[in-house]
Amino acid sequence: MTVPWPSRPAQVPVLALGDVLLVTLQGELLDTAAEQLQQDIAQRVARSGATGVVIDISGVDIVDSFLGRVLAEIAANARLMAARTVLAGMRPAVAMTLVELGLTLPGLATALDVERALELLSGHPLAAVPSDPGKEDT
Repeated sequence: MTVPWPSRPAQVPVLALGDVLLVTLQGELLDTAAEQLQQDIAQRVARSGATGVVIDISGVDIVDSFLGRVLAEIAANARLMAARTVLAGMRPAVAMTLVELGLTLPGLATALDVERALELLSGHPLAAVPSDPGKEDT
């Protein structure tokens, strides 16, 4: 009789793009994989000295309260290590679900896509949202 090996959740790749870490989530992320991702990102930020983390959720259909909490904790961990986190590619249905759940995702900036998230982290002027769109700076 064979005893199965304890299974480890599938790892989500964390890619380095200069001083930014890029994480792309696809499909459903199990709770254990989300917790492992949280640890992996914290370790990579500490090891690499990354100043930004982009989490692309364009391939995610559902963000439940647990995943929402994990994303907020990833941002909080990164912030404590002097890295900013941007959540990119949120679908309208996901945004509506988060609002319905009352999740505000503190510490997470958002961007429509990865390109804009990278611009936001680089301080690109086109990525910034004006405080008063009707007024021009003088």
